[in-house]
Amino acid sequence: MRLELPGADVVFDPVWLPGPAADAALAAMQREVAWSQPRLRLYGREVASPRLACWIGDPGTDYTYSRTRFAPAPWPPALAALRPAVEEAAGACFNAVLANLYRDGDDAMGWHADDEPELGPEPVIASLSLGATRRFLFKPRAGGASVGIDLPHGSLLVMRGATQTHYRHALPRTRRPVGPRVNLTFRRIRNPHTDAYAGAHRT
Repeated sequence: MRLELPGADVVFDPVWLPGPAADAALAAMQREVAWSQPRLRLYGREVASPRLACWIGDPGTDYTYSRTRFAPAPWPPALAALRPAVEEAAGACFNAVLANLYRDGDDAMGWHADDEPELGPEPVIASLSLGATRRFLFKPRAGGASVGIDLPHGSLLVMRGATQTHYRHALPRTRRPVGPRVNLTFRRIRNPHTDAYAGAHRT
């Protein structure tokens, strides 16, 4: 279904990966991904990320987030196997994934837009959720109320077009008892100086 967000292009499938396949993918991500807690620079000081993470991608897909540069880890087998299906669903090719592990309701993601130069002007971002259902929020950059959507186990959210230009998004903390959640955001990284995409053999 398409979300009603003026100026954005967001499509959501709440049951994209059926139960048994989603269960297997969650277990594989917890087992195969080299999770760590990166240090980020926020407001001039270094802090621990409020979640575990791993930057994964093809060679050459270095990525800068919160003034910290990340070199890609190799694709784990289960994640590499998911890539073609996500690309088909999103209608785009991806060469990298930001994997986040939210251990409980205290782990979160603050307001931001996926608008780094490496992503290009109108990136396609495909976000696969595995594990506990969490509330995801969109907020217009021009001001106004936020819009929320629950992201259940096996759901796929695809953001295209000017979505990152007009909206920020966040995954807030919750006081509800919740289990772990893995989020896989598939992206395509380019060199901002040459405008070429890493993994150029993938068109």
